Amino acid sequence: MKRKGFSMFISLLSVVFLLLLPMNALAAEGSVKAINEKLGVPIVVYGGNLSEEEKETVKDALQLEKEPEVDEITVTGEDLVKYIKNSNSSSRMYSSAKITREEEGSGLVISIVTPENITEVTSEMYANAMLTAGIEDASVEIAAPKPVTGHSALVGIYKAYEVKTGETLDIERTDVANDELSVATQIAENANVTDEQIAELLTGIKQQIAELNPATKEEVEQIVQDQLSKLNIELSEQDRQLLVDLMNRISQLDIDFSKLSDQLSDLTTKFEEKFGDILQDEGFWSSVKDFFNKLIDTISSWFK
Repeated sequence: MKRKGFSMFISLLSVVFLLLLPMNALAAEGSVKAINEKLGVPIVVYGGNLSEEEKETVKDALQLEKEPEVDEITVTGEDLVKYIKNSNSSSRMYSSAKITREEEGSGLVISIVTPENITEVTSEMYANAMLTAGIEDASVEIAAPKPVTGHSALVGIYKAYEVKTGETLDIERTDVANDELSVATQIAENANVTDEQIAELLTGIKQQIAELNPATKEEVEQIVQDQLSKLNIELSEQDRQLLVDLMNRISQLDIDFSKLSDQLSDLTTKFEEKFGDILQDEGFWSSVKDFFNKLIDTISSWFK
């Protein structure tokens, strides 16, 4: 995967941004938020295996000091079994999240605030899986105190969403969403593509399923192949079959696909706004590295 190059780019870009940011904007950023009396306070879900020290690290990463109030819960292996079939109740849970409900139509906004510690799952992968599970209109921040894959945060989001909204998620959908996360991370690991391209692929396939409503697995397979061709992505036969089987399961879920199509269109728009044409530029990653190497050399020369 090309995560390391991208993470370096984002980290360095953040430093440059902070250097240029006006001081009054930084002051506003540090202020405490007002309580949302309509939608309620954020809910924070902690991985059940966090030590007290690790929990404090997560609180700092999620900037809980800026929230006047939060609700707090813990996610454990028992929750994993509830939402994901054939899972292990003794699994260790570290990745955590803060979920804030938003106005209807706001869509999903996912931020990984400790990208160095979430090693496999990207924000776009989380968003895709959450839509599959039936979660919408929320801001979600993900954090972990040490390197983990990030999969347990999704289970925490499920639990928090049910606690916050009073709604009951369809377990079949949460199970398929977990499979989606696993397939996405496996393909990103095996194929010579970025995590962001995988997320774009999943979004495009689901959007086509929502719009075309395929009746057979063969039709789903054609949609998958069309999207792979469109994005110039080549998969092994094994990974391609995993993707087809996953999307066939999604097509058979009890989902209002007309509504899902709108949500996916919104996700696609946000995705394009975030990444633009850089995903199609094969020289992007090397140019980013070269640019910042030169930038670092230049800054270093100032102090010689």
